Amino acid sequence: MSAGVRARIVVRGRVQGVFYRGSMREQARRLGIRGWVQNRPDGVVEAEAQGERGALDALIAWCRQGPPGARVDDVAVEWIAPAPDDEHGFVVRR
Repeated sequence: MSAGVRARIVVRGRVQGVFYRGSMREQARRLGIRGWVQNRPDGVVEAEAQGERGALDALIAWCRQGPPGARVDDVAVEWIAPAPDDEHGFVVRR
């Protein structure tokens, strides 16, 4: 399996306490993306996502809206080196 591409995604706005991470996990799994998402102490949500470019583009588009109750002010995307193929699934980090 190809490693695909990987992106670090940082989402700012009202994105904590609105089920953003859980909703993002569901979207990523539906799209066949692996990686992780977490809340940061500064109030933003950060994720690393890896998969086919089209799937990542779809996830990033979803990030710009988020789940009901979220207010997304900004989504920053940085394309980074793919992780080894030993990463499985998409998880919520605490």
